[in-house]
Amino acid sequence: MPARRRGRIREPPAEPEPEPVIVFEGRGYWRGRITELEFGVDPEGMITRVAKNVRGSPRRNLGDRVVLPSGIDLHAHFRDPGPPESGENLDSGTVSAALGGISAAVDMPNTIPPTTSVERVVDKISRIRTRAHVDILPYAAVTAGASLRRLGLVAAGFKLFLAPTTGEIKVPEPAEVPRLLAEIESTGLPVHVHAEDPAKFNPRETPTETDAWDRSRPEAAELSAIEQLREHPPGLRLHIAHVTTVASAQRAREIGAGTEATPHHLLLSSSLFGTAFQKVNPPLRTESTRAALFQRFKEGGIPMLASDHAPHPISRKEAPFAEAPSGVPGIETMVPLMLELVRRTELPLPVLVRAVARNPAYHLGLPRGRLEKGCEANFFTVDFRTSRILQARSLTTRCGWTPFEGRAAIFPVDHYLRGSRIVEDGEFVGGPRGKAIRATPLVPATPKGPTLPAPT
Repeated sequence: MPARRRGRIREPPAEPEPEPVIVFEGRGYWRGRITELEFGVDPEGMITRVAKNVRGSPRRNLGDRVVLPSGIDLHAHFRDPGPPESGENLDSGTVSAALGGISAAVDMPNTIPPTTSVERVVDKISRIRTRAHVDILPYAAVTAGASLRRLGLVAAGFKLFLAPTTGEIKVPEPAEVPRLLAEIESTGLPVHVHAEDPAKFNPRETPTETDAWDRSRPEAAELSAIEQLREHPPGLRLHIAHVTTVASAQRAREIGAGTEATPHHLLLSSSLFGTAFQKVNPPLRTESTRAALFQRFKEGGIPMLASDHAPHPISRKEAPFAEAPSGVPGIETMVPLMLELVRRTELPLPVLVRAVARNPAYHLGLPRGRLEKGCEANFFTVDFRTSRILQARSLTTRCGWTPFEGRAAIFPVDHYLRGSRIVEDGEFVGGPRGKAIRATPLVPATPKGPTLPAPT
């Protein structure tokens, strides 16, 4: 009897791709290079397909400008809630973000009052839903008396201050930190750490300019704080904010933490003997330290860039150095400053795109930061032939000043949030379309948090 022929098991028919509501075409950064491409966007603002040819209509030609994925700022202080005289609020700060190519930002909790309870997180979410022009991730502060598990049900993530800084958040005692980190691990959410060890501060200094401020809160204080975190829980999504030295970046990587650098620590130095307008925490470092940090970032050794946008009114920054608050504005200028360095061939474009878009999206577990199917259609166009000189009077932030006055920068021409234009020809044309979003929680049993791709 002849053997029965075995039939091939048929796969179920593939579901048809949703019809895009619009197809964009142009020169985009796709899979590590700039190439001619088209991508369709569905009614929810998600990219449905990326290819050389995508069927659908209507179509929008983006011209000869370069299309880049929007940035995600992992570190911003929008001062909302806060008093009317604050240097920023959600309205002005998120317009600045949109103009600077940022589609989402982590909002830090040292507001007035600080974001330390479920009720205050919920209040901030309600503000975001009615007033934000880009998406916001509201972080909660890590304090000894708070229920971090309850906070983890509503907050987007956590911020832990290991040293005093702007605001009224009480710094936990060192002995409390291991328990707090274990509780955060159980939520599956990331924690960003302001890493300075007050025990290493130099009380003998009476700073009147940035060089002395550097000596009063020295590099050793940052490295010591990172070292104290080396025994963190294995599943903790630990991220060290605003590293200022190569040694700190290297040690953070060795203990399994992510890192970010800021434009002010990459481009400014304490050697300029600046005034309180350049006063930040942690301080600006010497020119040689700054140059080494920039070189490490340029090589991909610091995987993320964040603004630490911390605006204060001019009147407060004009106070005597010791009394003036720390912090500089930067969310509107972060990406444009770096695009100018790309134009000058001082920074590789792939390093910048990974640092402001892909890696922050990966860190937060969000479908953003890439021009790929299944990602949100958040992108901006840029013309590398149109550089301009930064002037505070042309920026949107309410504080009215910038530490980068006179530097060259390249701003987005158009910016799209979920496929809808929010910036056109360099002018804001959006509305309060921002959402309150969260980092995607990891399952608590996960043995290890997300690991960033090795620098390439």
